Amino acid sequence: MSRAYAQNMELHLNPELTVKVEQWSARTGRPAGDLMEDALAGYLIEQADLGNLLDSRYDDLATGRVQAVDGAQAYELLQERARARRKSIA
Repeated sequence: MSRAYAQNMELHLNPELTVKVEQWSARTGRPAGDLMEDALAGYLIEQADLGNLLDSRYDDLATGRVQAVDGAQAYELLQERARARRKSIA
């Protein structure tokens, strides 16, 4: 077992979050500590995945594999797509 898992960590949550965690624990029948550990593990995985995605996108820009799009152009493209979806639904 690694040192990080061998040591206990104490978290201090605000009262509102504490109530939510306790309700979550009561609903699921799982200990609050287990739920928090699972939630934190999932969050850390998501953050690592996001970091990898951003690194990859940066590499794509830096190597010229993709070209940057102006913010106003990107916004207009999204607006066009939204208008097209609304037309296809109507």
